[in-house]
Amino acid sequence: MKKEHSPHLIQSISELLRFLQLPKPMHPLVALVDYQDIRADTEHLGKGYVLNFYKISFKKHFAGQIRYGQGYYDFEEGGLSFTAPNQVIAAAEEEKDYSGYTLLFHPDFIRNYPLGKHIGKYGFFAYSVAEALYLSDKEKKLIFPVFDAIAIELDTNIDHFSQDVLVTQIELLLNYSNRFYNRQFITRKVVHNDLIVEMESYLADFFEAEKSLFEGPPTVQQLADHLNVSPRYLSDMLRSLTGQTTQQHIHNKLIDRAKDILSTTNATIAEIAYQLGFEYPQSFNKLFKSKTKISPLEYRQSVNN
Repeated sequence: MKKEHSPHLIQSISELLRFLQLPKPMHPLVALVDYQDIRADTEHLGKGYVLNFYKISFKKHFAGQIRYGQGYYDFEEGGLSFTAPNQVIAAAEEEKDYSGYTLLFHPDFIRNYPLGKHIGKYGFFAYSVAEALYLSDKEKKLIFPVFDAIAIELDTNIDHFSQDVLVTQIELLLNYSNRFYNRQFITRKVVHNDLIVEMESYLADFFEAEKSLFEGPPTVQQLADHLNVSPRYLSDMLRSLTGQTTQQHIHNKLIDRAKDILSTTNATIAEIAYQLGFEYPQSFNKLFKSKTKISPLEYRQSVNN
């Protein structure tokens, strides 16, 4: 039986730079790597590795592939990708010919700043590699100078202002990325609309087949897996285009199905709740009323009058 190897955990930025045969970082908690400076053989990283810090990468002129899960994704035009601590990263053996930057920063570097408290709002750290941010030429003219400014700051002697300046620059990079992801959701609206249609079809079939009776209501993770996207990307995309999260879409479809059953059958409220996957009828009543402002029984009475 083939032995499975656990992903290699890289605890510090200094450890990663040693492995890449690069000089020590100017600051132990933050570094900017130019891919063209890497000479180390990184082929075995295809087995997977885990970083204990944040990683923001822009790769351009990339002729190889990056593996995410069981699939591969081409970066022919380059892309900006984000990795949070403790996420498994796997690189394909073909990942050889590219240029660009990788910004590395440890959570401790931003911990005492507002960014450390709200970095979770930048949902793209939970996106898959296949959901990278593609920049227009105009957007690159805004992003690249931020990387350049960080490089200059890291090459300057550390003083009392260094950390404040670097954290500000990192936050600027993240805020630009938030803006540009919103643009990407809009410019790829046709593709995303197809995804929404597929999602609606899946939910309709799920409730029509009464799978919830045995499996419970569909989850965000289950729906994202079916659509082959990350849960956070799906919710952010839906919120951008429809104003609602994935969970809200699931609840809306569930309520629509409940209304159909209430108006066309004599099933009790408890029976309908169990049919829709609720363990307790009270939970179904609460959700229904929160969405419609009336109880299931009041809805049934209103349609039967």
